[in-house]
Amino acid sequence: MKSLDPRSQILLKTLIERYIVEGQPVGSRALSRYSGLELSPATVRNVMSDLEEMGFIASPHTSAGRIPTALGYRFFVDSLLTVQPLEQAQLRELKGQLQPDQPQRLISSASHLLSELTQFAGVVISPRRDLIKIRQIEFISLSENRILLIIVTTAGDVQNRIIHTRRSYSPSELVEAANYLTEHCAGLGFDDIRTRIQAELKQLRSDMSELMNAAVETGSAAVQDDSSRYVLSGETNLLDIEDLSSNMARLRELFKLFEQKTGLIQLLDLSNRAQGVQIFIGDESGLSQLDGCSVVTAGYEVNGRIVGSVGVIGPTRMAYDRVIPIVDITARLLSNALSNAN
Repeated sequence: MKSLDPRSQILLKTLIERYIVEGQPVGSRALSRYSGLELSPATVRNVMSDLEEMGFIASPHTSAGRIPTALGYRFFVDSLLTVQPLEQAQLRELKGQLQPDQPQRLISSASHLLSELTQFAGVVISPRRDLIKIRQIEFISLSENRILLIIVTTAGDVQNRIIHTRRSYSPSELVEAANYLTEHCAGLGFDDIRTRIQAELKQLRSDMSELMNAAVETGSAAVQDDSSRYVLSGETNLLDIEDLSSNMARLRELFKLFEQKTGLIQLLDLSNRAQGVQIFIGDESGLSQLDGCSVVTAGYEVNGRIVGSVGVIGPTRMAYDRVIPIVDITARLLSNALSNAN
């Protein structure tokens, strides 16, 4: 990253802050007024010209003012940003909604809250398949040969799948099978469960082992479904943001990305490899659909191990000083709630 002298840093910071608030190119007179520096507009113009040459700002054709580039935002976020503490009302709302008593609702609640508090799109990625551990398994009879399998993971996610069986099972048999699997397999992933029960099922009646084998295979397929890892809320908020809605072709590409899911899941999985908040600005994401967007993301933990991530997707012209603490604290509260739910 290029270095800037203090005067240039102040002017760049002022320009970006004014642009985030107003959404209009910032001219030299406004910069001279808002920066607090005793500089003439001519001196400010010279500094702006240098900043433009270095790639931190750009001149739209229709205006004499300047706007930040992705490089300018990156320098601002890394070197100039002062993060605002979260408002008490927002903190109370987050704490109130992210409680450990209903773990299965935590993932969707976190996504909804991120969207509500930022007015952008909120996204939560639940743990990768190799990190998913089982907390509880239940069976519910739907009809003579159809059983609903309910899987609750240690991360609070709930998966429902239907099992087709060759015979009907009584309610007591379903309770017995569910208790057996929960007791012997809590805290394990499905690969470990499969290995464990292959040895132990020989001691059970063959008709019960059929049900449990079916549960393991169906459950394993359920948690391998990557699309179920992804909870997105508030994407329609982006339709109201002029920076994005003014380019409908780009907006359509963005919504296709949301629909296909895989690229976004891979991007947010990157935040599992680093501590704290990660920010991807424009093409830093490696996804062309996110050109003109920023993604602010943070990993969350279960019992000290990062297993998934939360994030906000919005325009590059976002109030980073507000969004960053919202994402950070949501990740921390989700970590606490999921860890305490086990």
